[in-house]
Formats: sequence, structure tokens, C-alpha cells
Amino acid sequence: MTTQAHVVLYHTASCPYCVRAERLLEAKGVTDIERIRVDLDPEQRVVMMQKTGRRSVPQIYVGDTHVGGFDDLYALDQAGRLDPLLNGV
Repeated sequence: MTTQAHVVLYHTASCPYCVRAERLLEAKGVTDIERIRVDLDPEQRVVMMQKTGRRSVPQIYVGDTHVGGFDDLYALDQAGRLDPLLNGV
């Protein structure tokens, strides 16, 4: 049995791409997503920007890998590289 990589999702309440990213991850069987609301906690947005160099949400980490935003997550899935990343391969 493989253990799933830890997923962190920086997001806001009103972001449609955040919802799409969450749905894609859930469709992949990810049950434990650490959600960090940067609209409620401005300090977390600063942390996100320092870590990623980006201001926009969502920003997604799978394990230690910064995937990027929804478009990046979707492209990774289309290329067949999301499942191995989620499974720690």
C-alpha cells in the first residue's frame, strides 16, 4: 500500500480555479488536503509569496514539490505525471 503525498492548497474563498484544483485532487483520490486561506490570513499570503514567488491562487504543493496553479496541476495530470507525484513515486 502506498501512502499519498501531503498536499497543501493555498486558496481564497472566491477563487474558481481553487475549486477546480480541489475537485481534480479529490477525483484523484486525495482525501487529505491542507487548505490555507490566504484571504483570511494575510500573513499566510506573504509566506506563500516567499515560498512560490507568485501572488495568485491557487498555489499547490504535493509533498515538497511546488506544482503551481490549477493550469499547472491540470497539465501535470494530462501528461500522466500527477498520479506518480501523488503516490510519492
